[in-house]
Amino acid sequence: MSVTDVTAIPIEMGVKPLEEDLGLAPYVSNHDEVESVTRMLVRVDTDEDVTGWGEMLVGMKSAAVTKAVIDDVIAPELVGRDVGEIRDFVDSFYYPYVKVRPFLGAVETALWDALGKQVGLPVHQLLGGKTRDSVPIATCLGILGPEESRIYARRAVEHGFSTLKTKAGPDWREDVARIRAMHEEVDGQLEFRLDPNQGWSFEDAVRVATRLEEEGILLQYLEQPVRIDTYGTYASLRNRVRTPVAVNEDTYFPCNLRFLLQADAIDVAVVDLVPAGGILAVREQVAMAANAGVSVSHHCGFDLGVKTAAMLHTVASTPGINLPPDSVYYGWDDYVIDDPFEVEDGALPVPDGPGLGVTVNEEQIERYRTD
Repeated sequence: MSVTDVTAIPIEMGVKPLEEDLGLAPYVSNHDEVESVTRMLVRVDTDEDVTGWGEMLVGMKSAAVTKAVIDDVIAPELVGRDVGEIRDFVDSFYYPYVKVRPFLGAVETALWDALGKQVGLPVHQLLGGKTRDSVPIATCLGILGPEESRIYARRAVEHGFSTLKTKAGPDWREDVARIRAMHEEVDGQLEFRLDPNQGWSFEDAVRVATRLEEEGILLQYLEQPVRIDTYGTYASLRNRVRTPVAVNEDTYFPCNLRFLLQADAIDVAVVDLVPAGGILAVREQVAMAANAGVSVSHHCGFDLGVKTAAMLHTVASTPGINLPPDSVYYGWDDYVIDDPFEVEDGALPVPDGPGLGVTVNEEQIERYRTD
């Protein structure tokens, strides 16, 4: 079964307001405030009328640039290939000054979807079989005041979540107050992750972790507190605090993850199958981390359902991912797949249909596409 066409489709979707059940907007981080998100869906068509779907964020905040890379760089290399030549396809790209892994990650997902549909098997079975029927997820929360944060910590417990990830801002004292308030509100029923998105100095990271430790609050992990490419800083931080130290953006560069593991500088790797270059590549990262005794979670970036499904297949079939992945899937205003995923007891079900096991609604695509 050969690929006949590759299409990149930009989609903009609103995020439910905080006041609604499991709403998130405005979702405030150290860098922006989100009320709607643009994503790129990738459609791969074949000569047997089988269609595969992938998904990625919009690179450099430009749908036009993202679409151009897929149309002009990726598609010419893929059209005419057999959908089962996944490894050969992702290994065939070499551009010395530009990395195309995120674009490959979205297209590779579509190839797995098409291949699974061709042979009538779910992706998790193609990967060796699932180890669980549902995947517990970490609910996510943007930057709010301490008292307002209490409300959403309680809501997380009521929905069965065991872990809450929240963004961190420029004032570490406010972040400490917010974590303290949520911890008090739920009386230890939630573990917390704190993510400054590279926004802190080494000194502020030490202050936050130490202050919380002194108050008897041990985060599940502190995620990417300082900038990428600072292996020595992370090694020093891990030696200074008891709080587990995680990286996310550093895992988008395989050499960074390797150096951090060699330096014994991290406790957790928060990987992502799209910037890694696809399911095959991210499983290699997981194996590398697990072999080093490092725990693994999976990142989320407002996935529309296609990447959510890919993440669920990957997590369910990869035991080295031993911590709940992040997800904000429940926070959309609307959906582009039929039978949207529903959170039950803080978990999402692993699809069992052929391929990714989700059906993209073409009418919804036309309704929300922006090109």
